[in-house]
Amino acid sequence: MNAQLRETAGELAELLWREHTLYRERSGTVVIRGPHVERWISLSPTGGKDQVLIRAGRILEGGTTAPARSETVASLTVGRAELAAICRRLLAETAAGPAPRGAAHPPRPGGPRRTKARRTAKPARGNRHTGLASWLVIVALLGILALYVRDLAAGA
Repeated sequence: MNAQLRETAGELAELLWREHTLYRERSGTVVIRGPHVERWISLSPTGGKDQVLIRAGRILEGGTTAPARSETVASLTVGRAELAAICRRLLAETAAGPAPRGAAHPPRPGGPRRTKARRTAKPARGNRHTGLASWLVIVALLGILALYVRDLAAGA
């Protein structure tokens, strides 16, 4: 099954993308990565005979893969063109969905941009600079200081 899965994935990779990377994971899953389109497809063996679980997802900025956005079970006995059509449908569903949580912004046409680290804005707390708890601590410290000064003056 693993040899057939790898062969099928190789043929699908050629049908889907000109540029791709094909690799097999320890679990027997074969992954096809299309870094130029920032998508991936995986083919995993299922318990059924000649059945495969096809999953699709996105590739994030750093090259890491986001979790699968869509999946389906298909038969390996159908033609490669039909399997490619199923993969294209899953990829279209992946592209149509909202951006994954890890993606801060959509990719730019010129490739990834290099920017300096940005500072995140602090949430607005209103016009008050010092909170009530801070004022209570200040008043308590002033009270302790006043008692200390009084004791020093009384002892002298």
